[in-house]
Amino acid sequence: MTPPPDTAPAAQVLASLRTADRPFALLARESGTVEVLTGDVVDVELLADIPLHDAAGTPREVLALVPFRQVRERGFACHDDGTPLRCLLVDTHFALPRAELIAALPDPALPQNAVPLQDAGFDIPDDEYAQIVRTVIADEIGRGEGANFVIRRDFTAGVGGDEAPAALTWFRALLEHERGAYWTFLISTPGRLAIGASPEAHVSATGGVVTMNPISGTFRHPTGGATVAALGEFLSSTKETEELFMVVDEELKMMSAVCTDGGRITGPRLKEMSRLTHTEYVLRGRSRLDPRDILRETMFAPTVTGSPMQNACTVITRHERTPRGYYSGVAALFTPCEVLTAGDPTHDLDAPILIRTAYLEDHTLRVPVGATLVRHSDPYGEVSETHGKAAGVLGAIGAVPRDVQAEAADDDEPTIGHRLLADDPEIAQRLASRNARLAAFWLNPQDTSTPGPFAGRGALVVDAEDRFTTMLAHQLRHLGLDTVIVPWDGVTDEQLDAADLLVAGPGPGDPRDAGSARIRRMQQVVAHRRASMRPLLAVCLSHQILADALGIELVPLDQPHQGLQRTVDVFGRPASIGFYNTFTARVAPGTTQIGVAEVAADAAGDVYAMRGAGFASVQGHLESILSRDGMVTLQRLIAHALSD
Repeated sequence: MTPPPDTAPAAQVLASLRTADRPFALLARESGTVEVLTGDVVDVELLADIPLHDAAGTPREVLALVPFRQVRERGFACHDDGTPLRCLLVDTHFALPRAELIAALPDPALPQNAVPLQDAGFDIPDDEYAQIVRTVIADEIGRGEGANFVIRRDFTAGVGGDEAPAALTWFRALLEHERGAYWTFLISTPGRLAIGASPEAHVSATGGVVTMNPISGTFRHPTGGATVAALGEFLSSTKETEELFMVVDEELKMMSAVCTDGGRITGPRLKEMSRLTHTEYVLRGRSRLDPRDILRETMFAPTVTGSPMQNACTVITRHERTPRGYYSGVAALFTPCEVLTAGDPTHDLDAPILIRTAYLEDHTLRVPVGATLVRHSDPYGEVSETHGKAAGVLGAIGAVPRDVQAEAADDDEPTIGHRLLADDPEIAQRLASRNARLAAFWLNPQDTSTPGPFAGRGALVVDAEDRFTTMLAHQLRHLGLDTVIVPWDGVTDEQLDAADLLVAGPGPGDPRDAGSARIRRMQQVVAHRRASMRPLLAVCLSHQILADALGIELVPLDQPHQGLQRTVDVFGRPASIGFYNTFTARVAPGTTQIGVAEVAADAAGDVYAMRGAGFASVQGHLESILSRDGMVTLQRLIAHALSD
């Protein structure tokens, strides 16, 4: 980090930034300082094009604004508005004392610094947004397209006068009034200003350790401040708990794709901010990938998109009316490693999600906010959540009145205050109790000292557009299987024939949909492998396809099992398993055999597992964090499939 020019005071630095008219960024990542970055800007097309080295090959620092449209690099759908992948090539980087910088910034409390807004309001009215929520629950979650989806709307307003003073004023307001943010920032590039306080570190990579920080569930502090009783009620919510577990599952899919050890969970914890409190986990694993590749494989956080990720992007395209711009993308700081080791990445990565951010462009303020829609969602409850998130940003920057009473309560009553809620014994117990429901495999260090029971054999996993397959592949490797994942539209019949074990994977959609090329191909995959009588394991969607081929009826569930944990009987043993299904195979109650298949079903006839000569299948996701008995059940089913 370079020192400030001539050790100039903060006021002089700010004046030089404004008069030089150069791109710059102000980042508050530590409590005592604000970092100042300046440099030239280049726009690139792909993440791989981010110029981490200069013409001489020397590593350099880059701050990249990554728009949502980059999901195209993974083949995912989006409204493509052409928002640039913008790179600030840092040539100066120094830190100023936070208090000194605050004093030099325009004071939002002074009348002359007020930033009046014109024609302020949401682009989508409340009633229309509530109807979108109903439609997504019925037509997307209700038809098996996924477990949860984030649909946004934008608070917009006109801003008169010079935009730069407004941005600096709002940045000071954030520094003074927002707490708990991972990054508080102002990024100024030609024609675009972004001012925000992101609570969530999407992904970081330091010294070969990758960290992700899934945050979900939003507790809006009541007037007068947050209390233990009110927070306790929030933590008891089934919707909020399942919402967090689902995003942890989704980010573990990403961790399993980029980390050799799959990722380990710690938490849950509270993410406490001035007006909102969230629940969070931290995931860590080891990787030697280039940080740009890590960023590509983790585009983007399920907390702002949904799951499964690929279909979530399609659903967003169907139900959001306008492109997202930078909303739900990331601000990615690539910093040259202090110590370079041959073969290791040359840069560390720090990339918060671009949420809780206000954008200024062409004298228009835009604050995008979204709500996570799950099967339990109340339409007007989700409307209220978007209001709360927008008010959190607008209140923090002083664009709308702040809840002064709530802020005073946080400051003046430490027994129930912001910083001590997580220390309350009742709250701590409620948080800790959540892990009793989760799979120890993902919570505890994984023993790799001894070979797994299936060492020496290989597995081919066919991905039907649900990256639960990355977690499943990690578990298969842990069991000793040399495992490769192939997409449904890339797998060949020769590959299907060659695998010691074929795992036909999960995916979204209706298993009866003959009009879907993906469903048709998965039907062919299952049929081809069954015809060869070689070992087959079918999971979730593929379990349903196998059941259909065996003459078992497929029906939609009355209530989707998205992120649901149940204890079911799997051939004589109770197993606690996580379910993400909207359809089920159903037999007459009491049925235990259908043709060549032995079935494990509940009292209503819903089939949770099947097995026969050379095959086994399971409706649940044994790889999910919700599957406490996932590994032992997976091992049992594979052992059966390989036994003949």
